[in-house]
Amino acid sequence: MFLRAYEPLEKHLEVGKALIIFGPRRTGKTTILQQFLKKTHKRYKLDSGDNIRVRDILGSQDFSRIISYLEGYDIYAIDEAQNIPSIGMALKIIVDQCPNMQVVVTGSSSFELAGQIGEPLTGRKKTFILYPMSQLELLQSYNRFELTEGLSDFLVFGSYPEVLTASTYNKKKELLYELTQSYLLKDILAFDKIKHSRTLLDLLMLLAYQIGNEVSLNELATKLNIDVKTVQRYLDLLEKTFVIIRFNGFSRNLRDEVTNKAKYYFIDTGIRNALINQFNPLDMRNDQGALWENFMQVERIKYRTYKGMYAHSYFWRTYQQQEIDLIEEYEGKLHAFEFKWSSKKQVRPPKTWSTAYPDADYKVITPENYQSIIL
Repeated sequence: MFLRAYEPLEKHLEVGKALIIFGPRRTGKTTILQQFLKKTHKRYKLDSGDNIRVRDILGSQDFSRIISYLEGYDIYAIDEAQNIPSIGMALKIIVDQCPNMQVVVTGSSSFELAGQIGEPLTGRKKTFILYPMSQLELLQSYNRFELTEGLSDFLVFGSYPEVLTASTYNKKKELLYELTQSYLLKDILAFDKIKHSRTLLDLLMLLAYQIGNEVSLNELATKLNIDVKTVQRYLDLLEKTFVIIRFNGFSRNLRDEVTNKAKYYFIDTGIRNALINQFNPLDMRNDQGALWENFMQVERIKYRTYKGMYAHSYFWRTYQQQEIDLIEEYEGKLHAFEFKWSSKKQVRPPKTWSTAYPDADYKVITPENYQSIIL
């Protein structure tokens, strides 16, 4: 059992605001909710969005019926809330009409896809994203030395909670295949009525071989035999369902800077490896650098999210092939990071970058110093 970033939940609950926890499936949202309710001394009601009666009551938008249903409770919790029709309006009614009630809701990324909670809950919600386990969270269960020792496993098998606790190599693989086949595309297929999930999986496989590289939408469209607009739509859906993360190119309008293509990384390296059926140890594969870059990009996002650190993220490249893996812009300053699996070769900032942005920080991140930017 791991302690997650937002625990204990009670410190985040407020009357007059719904606490929304969403993100990829199987990351532990239900567990966090159950652990919170198990420890509270307040009177609570726990519902599931899979319950037909709950859907009927909350979906009715009937003020008196909803208020009567919740009478006498201090906390109202809903798990899998994305399955309730017009859940945003229902939560607005509860927050407005039950001013002393604390409300906590978990849901998958369907919330984001359907825009169910945005406008109705403007000013009435606090939103948290729960990712697969971060190194920051794992520091509560392991020390820094143990985390470094486990880097190879994190890069190969990723950081989903149930994968981390699996006791054998085969069990880890089995769980990742199940996640990939049963859960990865579930929200997209349910929301967008896409009938051919094979095309989505083929798209993901193409991206899996291109992590760390700029992606050509035209090339993807040609290989998949679909049009570019469909590729764009699928990429957008995969991003909103926390399967992949997109990075755009950074530019201050220098002629040499490339900005017309994006890079895509996977939220979890274990999922990426399951898609291409590749679980060999790091010393038996040729993609260590790409996996390291993917791992660090996502761990940095988790770190910033859980620390409440707001920044814009980019990569940087010129037409002369000078590049930097990550550019962060926050508090009016640029911070550049280059991710290298091997620390043997000394790396200097590209000359064009140093000339154009002399005040920017520049760090080379290797397994020897990676903890300095994510712990």
